[in-house]
Amino acid sequence: MKTFRRSDVYGFLHYLYAVCFVIGMTLFLRLVTPTLSIQNIVLFFLLPVVISSRQWGFGPGIMAAFCAFFCLNYFFISPYYTLIVHNPEDLLVLVIFLGVAIIVSQLMGRAKSSVVNARQREQEATRLYELSSAISGQQDIHLIQHIILEKIREIFHPQRVGIVLDQEWAPEPHFEPTEALKNPRPPEVSLSLMTARGELGRILLWRKQLLSEQEMRILRTIASHSALAVEQAALARVEARARVLEESDRLKSAILSSVSHELRTPLATIKASISSLRSSSVELDQAAREDLLLAIEEETDQLNQLVGNILDMSRIETGALNPIRKWNALSEIVNGVVKRMRQTLQQHRIEVDLPPDLPLLPVDYVQMDQVFTNLLSNSAKYAPPNSRIIISARLLTETEMVHIRVANEGPQVAEAHLDRIFDKFYRLEASDKVTGTGLGLSICKGIVEAHGGAIWAENEPGLFVFNFTLPINWQGALPILPEES
Repeated sequence: MKTFRRSDVYGFLHYLYAVCFVIGMTLFLRLVTPTLSIQNIVLFFLLPVVISSRQWGFGPGIMAAFCAFFCLNYFFISPYYTLIVHNPEDLLVLVIFLGVAIIVSQLMGRAKSSVVNARQREQEATRLYELSSAISGQQDIHLIQHIILEKIREIFHPQRVGIVLDQEWAPEPHFEPTEALKNPRPPEVSLSLMTARGELGRILLWRKQLLSEQEMRILRTIASHSALAVEQAALARVEARARVLEESDRLKSAILSSVSHELRTPLATIKASISSLRSSSVELDQAAREDLLLAIEEETDQLNQLVGNILDMSRIETGALNPIRKWNALSEIVNGVVKRMRQTLQQHRIEVDLPPDLPLLPVDYVQMDQVFTNLLSNSAKYAPPNSRIIISARLLTETEMVHIRVANEGPQVAEAHLDRIFDKFYRLEASDKVTGTGLGLSICKGIVEAHGGAIWAENEPGLFVFNFTLPINWQGALPILPEES
């Protein structure tokens, strides 16, 4: 059984309107015939032809032309109420009228068709531009599928639409709406998503009415854009994975290179010291033995710090650096670090300037200990002997943060390098003669940011300063201090 589309019904009505228009014009001219000449009547009959062609296209215009021709002959050319023409002039008028009416219908129909086509092309371009803008740069294939299906539903109003991609691109098909049809049937449209690599999948469309040529053209263009977007997203994902692997290989190489270089000196020193202590061929006094034991202790501490930095860096990279927060006094952390590092800091003057009314901070004691250890170790490496290292702090009441400074009298750093010294393995050219892996400051940044603070470096007259901030509240609360008895 043949089904009629809505466009077929509208087309039939347009022809009916054209015929009615001619009939109406005939009735009007029958009323005013005594006052009009045949030339004026012919011009009046051109009016429904022009309007029908302009409003409804070439077909209704031709229908109006022939209807007007027969009405003019039947009602207004003698002998009346017959199609017979006796006067050759009247026959010439009829022939010219029919020719002019057909030409006018053709011209107006073409103009109407051109306007309709231009509007359709404009709508197609607008819809495709919206689709391209929505999926451009997207790397999530599931989001791309959702955008494409929403656009298809907006344009075609189907009962259901889906995208089925190959397993390589997306393991699960995507349908809108997600519920299946009550009466399952094969899709009316199944369109391939084709690229240079081959078929990526198919667009499935369930719709009661058949798609017109224009709609099929739009759907094919959407399928082409969709295939390119899916392929681009898949390639971007592969490229991102390749970049991650490349960065991982680069980091592994840097770690191995740095660790192998930094392990060589401490191990050589420890080995030589132990060999000297165990040797029976060389007599060592008590002072020499103490020096060798001290060297073993220092190099062991350096090895321990190196391994700790590598482990901390791996925890930061994997997102496993979760501070175990407790309320701690900043002065206890700083004094504990300074006391433990007295051997490393013995050639520098340490100045600690912490206000006595500084509140307790919700920090991980071990991690904050690591931050101060790395900052003081860095300051001791680069600052000249007998120079000052200043540790100070102040409360920023407007932001509820504590601003901490670790300043040294070492060489200043160029402005271009200030933001990069906290990157992994980044070392200045002037630091080639100083031992280190380039991980200490990067670990400080990871720990401070995990606590909700920020860290940066800056140059001041005669000083190079490490700055970092820490919040004074924890989950919106301040520490509860015990009441004085």
